[in-house]
Amino acid sequence: MEVSRKAILDKTHYGLNIYAYVLRQYYPGETVLSLSGRDCKPAKNPFNADKPTLLVKVVDGCATHTDSEEAIAQGNVFDFAALHFSLEGQTLLDKLNEELHLRIGKQQGFYAQAESQPAVALPEIVKPAAPVFSYFNKPVTNVTPSRQASLVEVYNLIKGNEFASCTSSLRNIPDPKEARKYKAQNFDYVTFSGTFSKRNDANLQRHSGLLTIDFDHIQDIPTLKTALLNDHYFETELLFVSPSGDGLKWVIPIDLTQAKHQDYFKAVANYVSHTYHLEIDQSGKDISRACFLPHDSEIFINPKYL
Repeated sequence: MEVSRKAILDKTHYGLNIYAYVLRQYYPGETVLSLSGRDCKPAKNPFNADKPTLLVKVVDGCATHTDSEEAIAQGNVFDFAALHFSLEGQTLLDKLNEELHLRIGKQQGFYAQAESQPAVALPEIVKPAAPVFSYFNKPVTNVTPSRQASLVEVYNLIKGNEFASCTSSLRNIPDPKEARKYKAQNFDYVTFSGTFSKRNDANLQRHSGLLTIDFDHIQDIPTLKTALLNDHYFETELLFVSPSGDGLKWVIPIDLTQAKHQDYFKAVANYVSHTYHLEIDQSGKDISRACFLPHDSEIFINPKYL
C-alpha cells in the first residue's frame, strides 16, 4: 500500500491522532485533545506561545485547524505536521508513517510483525461514551428487546454485511405493500431514543438523548446528506440510507433538561420544513419508535465516538 494522505487518514482517525501526537511532543503527560460534539475543545498551540487558541475539527473526512488569534494559517492536519517536522510532500508522509508506526506499505503477517519494532500506542484522545438503547430481533411484532446496543455497535452492523442480503431483497420488491410486509418480517430494529422493558413509551427505562428524523422519498439523497452533515444547528450522531433506499435516517442529540422529547421533535420538524422544504415522518415523535437496520457501507457516525 502506498504511503498516501488517504492511507494515513484512515489509520489516524481522520488525522486527529496526528494532532494529538504532535501536541504530545510539546505537552507530555497532558490531555492534549478533548472532543466536544463534532469539534475539539480549544487546545494549547505550541506555535502561539502555548495559548489555548488551537481549534481542531473534522471536515469532509480530514482533521483541520484554525487559530483564534490567527497565529498560524488555517489548514489541515498535514499543514500542522509540516510546522512541527519542517517537512513537506512525500517526505512528510513517510515521516508520519514512521513516527506513528502506522506500517503503511509494510509486509503483513506474523513473521513481519515479529521482526519489527513494537508499535507505540498513539496518544489517547478523550472521547464520550456512545449512547445506548434497546435492540430488537426481527420481526417487528417482537416488542421485547433482546439486549442493549451502543451507537458504535449499530454503526458497525449497518456498515458491515450483516444486513446486506435482506436490504438487497427488499429493494427488489416492486409492490409497496409486499415490501412493507417483507421489511416488518425480516429486519432487526432499535429504539434509538432509549432503553425499554417492552417497546412502548410507557415502558421507557432510560432516554438515550437521541432523536431520529426520517426523510422519506428523497429525490437527491447525496445532496441532502451533505446538507445535514453541515447543518449549523444540529449535530449529526448517525446518518444512513433507509432500508427502502429512497430515504435517510438522521439521528441527532437532544437535551432533555431544556425541553421534552415531543417538543424537540416538533421544533426540529418545523426547522426542517423551513430550512430544507421537506416534511418528515411524524412517527419520530414517539420515544419508542422502531428504526429498522439496513445495510449502508457509506453510513456516517460522529467522529467523536471513534
